[in-house]
Amino acid sequence: MHTTENIKQSTGSPLADAWAELQAHADRGEPLEPASYRLAFADPEFLLRRETRGVRFQLELLKPDLALTEAGIDHTIVVYGSARFVSPEVAAESLKAAQASGDAHAIALAERARRTSAYYEQAREFAQLVARFSLTQSPKDRLYICTGGGPGVMEAANRGAQEAGAPSVGLNITLPHEQSGNRYITPELSFKFHYFALRKMHFLMRAQALVVFPGGFGTLDELFEVLTLVQTRKVRAVPIVLVGREFWDRLLNLDVMIEEGTISPDDLKLFHKVDTPQQAWDIVRNFYDL
Repeated sequence: MHTTENIKQSTGSPLADAWAELQAHADRGEPLEPASYRLAFADPEFLLRRETRGVRFQLELLKPDLALTEAGIDHTIVVYGSARFVSPEVAAESLKAAQASGDAHAIALAERARRTSAYYEQAREFAQLVARFSLTQSPKDRLYICTGGGPGVMEAANRGAQEAGAPSVGLNITLPHEQSGNRYITPELSFKFHYFALRKMHFLMRAQALVVFPGGFGTLDELFEVLTLVQTRKVRAVPIVLVGREFWDRLLNLDVMIEEGTISPDDLKLFHKVDTPQQAWDIVRNFYDL
């Protein structure tokens, strides 16, 4: 095990000194005490102050950007959707267990999970379509699946890309109940964020299309932020595809906004509603003449 003195002697680098000090405390299980003499970037108490929030913003923007650039990932297709949907296999097992228990409420929930598992399977299939096409392209023209890195639809899309033999990106977020990136994300492309704003920025920085499956508040938040940015021309127009027409027709009655004059009729042309993964992929391919 290297100590601070060992690294000082071998490198003489202030950066190495800072890392060695942090590592030595971690190895010995010792808490770091605030120290005015410690290098600023090796002082966690300082970096976590309210006044240094801007520095943390910059770091959270820069770290994934550098890693994705180094990996040659310039173009992504972002897949949004519920974290609560499970795979058909898991849904079938849950339904079997619920039926065995005889609990009517558990059976009803399991039957719903089996029904909504269709969205999981569609996200998986869509990612496979993208990945298989992408692998036929030159590296600079490839499209990579990018998700929020969690379970549900996100897991399904990362899984589909992996099954097709393509890498995929996961942009995870720290939550009160700790979650980690799903196991299908390419490990070196799995990133963790604290700030939703920086995570959303990374979704759009390389996005060539956004494909949105049914979801909850988080999915709607992401969808409407993108629609607002495209509507106000803060970002370039890209295909925005909502998969699951029945769900979206029930949820969104946007004609009310036209009737009340809060949006223009042309604003409804910013997105498309489809029923199948192939239809979603066809919209993306037609937009870019792929």
